[in-house]
Amino acid sequence: MKRYDTYKDSGIEWIGEIPEHWKVKKLKYVSNVQTGRTPKIQGSKIDFFMNGEINWYTPADFNGNEPLVNSKRRIITNAVESNQVELFPKNSIYLVSIGATLGKVSISKSEASANQQINIISFENNSMNSFFGYYFLVGNKEMIIYEADYTTLPILNQTKLKNLLIYVPSINEQTAIANYLDQKTTEIDQLISQKETLLNLYEKEKTAIINQAVTKGINPNVKLKDSGVEWLGDIPVHWEVKRFKYFFNLMTQKSDEIFKKIGLENIISKTGKFIDKNSDFEGQGVHFKKKDVLFGKLRPYLAKVWLANFEGHAVGDFYVFRTTSDVIPEFAKYRILDYSFIDVTNSSTYGSKMPRVSWEFIANLFIAFPKPEEQTQIVKHIETEITKINTKVSNTKKLIALLKEYKTALISEVVTGKIKVN
Repeated sequence: MKRYDTYKDSGIEWIGEIPEHWKVKKLKYVSNVQTGRTPKIQGSKIDFFMNGEINWYTPADFNGNEPLVNSKRRIITNAVESNQVELFPKNSIYLVSIGATLGKVSISKSEASANQQINIISFENNSMNSFFGYYFLVGNKEMIIYEADYTTLPILNQTKLKNLLIYVPSINEQTAIANYLDQKTTEIDQLISQKETLLNLYEKEKTAIINQAVTKGINPNVKLKDSGVEWLGDIPVHWEVKRFKYFFNLMTQKSDEIFKKIGLENIISKTGKFIDKNSDFEGQGVHFKKKDVLFGKLRPYLAKVWLANFEGHAVGDFYVFRTTSDVIPEFAKYRILDYSFIDVTNSSTYGSKMPRVSWEFIANLFIAFPKPEEQTQIVKHIETEITKINTKVSNTKKLIALLKEYKTALISEVVTGKIKVN
């Protein structure tokens, strides 16, 4: 790692020393700092925000600290021309200055505008490299947060932002630093993207394992037969096909006892996982017991399926299924969670705004199950394989976190002169 020959105190404790020849200046002396605005709506809001060509950014348009490209909303050009909003030059830096996303930084590669929650920093007369300034703010988020005022919401006002200290090497050094960080962060981002793609593949692998096991079993040499049911296709010859209602009982009773309430928001889609947070819907809800299977009948494509591990009350948008003696509850969870079951139930929904699947449809749906002993073996197989994949997922997520930490640390070290890039 290269370092500069001589250093001096930066004047800020958590930054320490900076190269001796770098200057320390307040942001207002090297840039133009302005706050965005929201135009007054004239006529149709849709016409005003959707029919223009100029991007008008809000904090919702920030994706991490990536450069801004396209806004989720657009503002018409004449709003700029009538001075209802300011038009900021290409390569201006946009800094979220209020709320939970305080300190998020981005840069626009075209002329654009922004709302009042964003401060815009632009450099004039080529005195500063915009991308060096961008990386400086990304690498010194602690300074932004430290300078913010905290009342109802954290806020960094324009005055404080203007007085923020920035370290200024020569313009050639700034350009070299910006180019170096462009290259290195791109390489890191590509690695992160590859790992995130791997996470998606792991999820698909889990889905495939479940589908294969609950529809064909775990014996690769098993003899298959035509089930006679289109959505089931071929099944092992010894599996039994019956209507759903002969394998499950629909539970509809309510209870005056005080139990925890469970809503759709408590179940993570397509995973069968429970989120422990309060759900306070009106009324009693449907009483369920441990080992009952909850299935979200509203928008069934969301695959809200959960095997209950405690007793409680479910919101009316759940069906509560209790298995008969022919079905192991753990196997039932995986069978209902499988995408073939989700697809067939979703295809039968009624109601355009709040599509639901009826109990009558599910009750009469033909479904195939092996004997309980084989169900137990299948569940063990699924959970063993998923545990292996979850270990890979956990390791990959840790690596992604480390790469993100390394990227942040690298930016900070370079823009404060701890590492020399040329």
